[in-house]
Amino acid sequence: MKTKYFAFILLAVFGASLACGQESKCRDIARREYPNDARMQEYTYNKQRDAARYMASVSDYEVKKIALQEYPEDFSMQKYTYDKQLAAKRYMSSVNDYQVKKIALQEYPADFSMQKYTYDKQLAAKNYMATVRDSEVKQIATREYPADFSMQKYTYDKQLSAKEYMRAMPSGSAKQAAMREYPNDYSMQKYTYDRFHR
Repeated sequence: MKTKYFAFILLAVFGASLACGQESKCRDIARREYPNDARMQEYTYNKQRDAARYMASVSDYEVKKIALQEYPEDFSMQKYTYDKQLAAKRYMSSVNDYQVKKIALQEYPADFSMQKYTYDKQLAAKNYMATVRDSEVKQIATREYPADFSMQKYTYDKQLSAKEYMRAMPSGSAKQAAMREYPNDYSMQKYTYDRFHR
């Protein structure tokens, strides 16, 4: 019984000293941010203190680690980052396109927020690529970037624009030379053709 009581007292003392240290850190942040404004210091202190208490209570250690690493000296930004990363982690656990999810996880294995951003961007590009009509240009894009839908979209748009440009140019030796040099790359055909006409 005495051991339990002693452990409880020790835990309470540790918690109190930690809270005191955090409150002191919150005061330092407030003074640093607003050295000549007592009212804003108080506002910042309260905001930082509340965020410090919030961060002490959160339960997802993996997400908490990201927030602490990004903002070791700012409880308010830790809270913001924690909430944003946790929402992104939950979002990523609910997505259903495995192929796109794999790209996002490979690019940002330790950042749920960037995983979400990448997933959304890649999925939009994948859906776009499913609707394009020029199969020849699509083949160029997919051959160049087989595992990146975002770059496929970029390449497709660039190549299609160059293909239409080259089609509109008058026949001549410069056009023939460009087409001969880059038979499978409209973008490079355009570049070569334009360089010849400078």
